Amino acid sequence: MVIHNIPPVFDKNSEILILGSFPSVKSREAEFFYGHRQNRFWRVTAAVFGCETPKSVEEKKAFLLSNHIAVWDVIAECEIEGSADSSIKNVKPNDLSVILGKAKIKKIFTNGRTAHAYYNKYLLSKTGKEAICLPSTSPANAAYSVEKLIEEWKTIKE
Repeated sequence: MVIHNIPPVFDKNSEILILGSFPSVKSREAEFFYGHRQNRFWRVTAAVFGCETPKSVEEKKAFLLSNHIAVWDVIAECEIEGSADSSIKNVKPNDLSVILGKAKIKKIFTNGRTAHAYYNKYLLSKTGKEAICLPSTSPANAAYSVEKLIEEWKTIKE
């Protein structure tokens, strides 16, 4: 079993919750979300909010909190081969009440179909909040250019 090693980023003013599935090997090594340099999460979200793309972990945290965004993952621990979502087995979900009990979350978004499927399977009944599925910012999602992702992700700001 691989255990999620990154604490959620949020504060009491967070209104948007973005959930991934489970951190990649690179993210687990960096101990921060979307740590693979080819993942487009930071470029896409920064563009949506008209900001410079944050580089350091401190800049990324400041960007998220200043835009009222909370980030975490659906899965707390699982069996996974490398970073492949398709290999995920024996899922234990995160307890979203950690965030939902302290922040004013208005909307929940999932970063990709895998996160969405696991959210619906394990967490929807606990939160009672439907999540909106956005196309994955992973480099494995080659069907979406950065420009197309930005267009789709603009919904987080609405």
